[in-house]
Amino acid sequence: MSRQCELTGTRRQIGHLVSHSNIKTKRTFEPNLVNVTLASEALGQSYKLRISAAALRTVDHRGGLDGFLLKASEGELSPKAARIRRALKKKLTQAS
Repeated sequence: MSRQCELTGTRRQIGHLVSHSNIKTKRTFEPNLVNVTLASEALGQSYKLRISAAALRTVDHRGGLDGFLLKASEGELSPKAARIRRALKKKLTQAS
């Protein structure tokens, strides 16, 4: 499984570890990924996702999984999250 957030697309970043003598060695900055189960109120279903802690705070701020997915662009979502987003949009257009 790749070290990538399924909602925001945050990936591993590469940089330098700089010592006191200014010697630079390569290192990686891993995203803080957590396994969570988020519920979609419109679809009435729960989904297991692997997202970053920052994305989890953003989901709470935007009013849950439904609010986050409606504001997100499909290009940054994982295939699983994009599938949920399409189902959500389909359900909301049928309800209107």
